[in-house]
Amino acid sequence: MSATVADQGAARPVLRVGVIGLGEVAQVVHLPVLASLPDLFEVRAVCDLSPTLVQQVGDAFGVPHRHATATELIGAGDLDAVLVLNSDEYHTECAVEALEHGLHVLVEKPMCLSPREAERVIEARDRSQRTLMVGYMRRFAPAFLEAKALLPELGGITFARVHDVIGRNQLIVDQTSHVIRPTDLGRAALEERWERGRRLVTEAIGDVPAPLAGAYRLLCGLGSHDLSAMRELLGPPAGVHAARMWRDGGWIAALLDYGDHVVSYETGVDEQVRFDAHLEVFGQHASLRVQYDTPYVRHLPTTLHVERTDGEALTRSVLRPHLKDPYTYELEDFHACITTGRAPKTSAEDFVADLDLFAELVRHLQK
Repeated sequence: MSATVADQGAARPVLRVGVIGLGEVAQVVHLPVLASLPDLFEVRAVCDLSPTLVQQVGDAFGVPHRHATATELIGAGDLDAVLVLNSDEYHTECAVEALEHGLHVLVEKPMCLSPREAERVIEARDRSQRTLMVGYMRRFAPAFLEAKALLPELGGITFARVHDVIGRNQLIVDQTSHVIRPTDLGRAALEERWERGRRLVTEAIGDVPAPLAGAYRLLCGLGSHDLSAMRELLGPPAGVHAARMWRDGGWIAALLDYGDHVVSYETGVDEQVRFDAHLEVFGQHASLRVQYDTPYVRHLPTTLHVERTDGEALTRSVLRPHLKDPYTYELEDFHACITTGRAPKTSAEDFVADLDLFAELVRHLQK
């Protein structure tokens, strides 16, 4: 690890980081957040298949070392950790290679697309004894953690809703950020990525019709945020009562079995410029809702809405614990896990629980 800096009397190492993949989320979120945490991270290297991105994003963020491939970046040394932010189909390959070179890894969700890939990542992490964290930033939001603490006050859960209906990210990003969108990726590279994704989905759920494969990819992508947060807040469901999809797998609704209550899950992406993602839990005496806003506009707060009945009065309150965005909390936790040896809560095994739930949902979508 590189030099340390003092923080409230304690020295903390500044971790040398490489960023794999320089697309939208890297430009709008991860690189600006890393730049805002100079006492914790120094971005030493970047890579992308697009030479345009490597040059222009490298220039914009003053990154000294630039590479065409993840293998080059990892093999060059001079790093403590990498952020794997490239396309889902390549997450496993990059994470395993980084772990095998002794690097700590934060891999964006989904960690992978198939159970076999998950086994590879876990084996590589265990051999290397390095930190592997999955990028579930919503679970680091203070409002979400406050909701967990308040659950015992609800008087027993009667019903819950997990809702994520959003407009395409680009509709929001194009209003608020400048993103370099490369045109120098060849057709062959794109077709190889699509074919790799098709093989991995087939490996995970079988040779299914295209709409069902699309639903699985939606669950692995947007859905993984929602269902992962649901599991931390409420625990894992006992099973799936029912699930339906429409519009070629682009919209999904399901009822999840929690024994004495059910959870309604609903998700889809449309063409409206808005973001509505929330977890709502109803109890006998109170209810709460964790309301998320788009992560592509930094520092839009995650809020906790609480309703309580006290005698004859109903009170409503809104809590905004902090304006710091969940991605920043997530990266701070990644640093703490590396430097203290604490295991991350968003571990590879934690992600496997999501893969199992995705597969169960797909089985019901096939009925």
